[in-house]
Amino acid sequence: MNIKTTIAALSVLSALSFGTFAAESVNTTQAQNLQPIGVISVSGITGSPMDIRQALDKKATDKGASAYRVIESYQNGNWHATAEIYQ
Repeated sequence: MNIKTTIAALSVLSALSFGTFAAESVNTTQAQNLQPIGVISVSGITGSPMDIRQALDKKATDKGASAYRVIESYQNGNWHATAEIYQ
């Protein structure tokens, strides 16, 4: 039973620490105070707009960005989005 508690606690801590390092979505006004470092895009995503956000969060974080701003988004059978990333 002690092992189950430890695993559950580590899972919660992992989720919390991941959230700390994830890039955040910003609007145009917030982006004016940030340094742009590139553009990312994700496509072929099925599901909801939240799935697009998760994919953008992951890709921006993997590129070392602290924030991103969606500059294009559409659905044509699958979701596609393009975002500018910031440091």
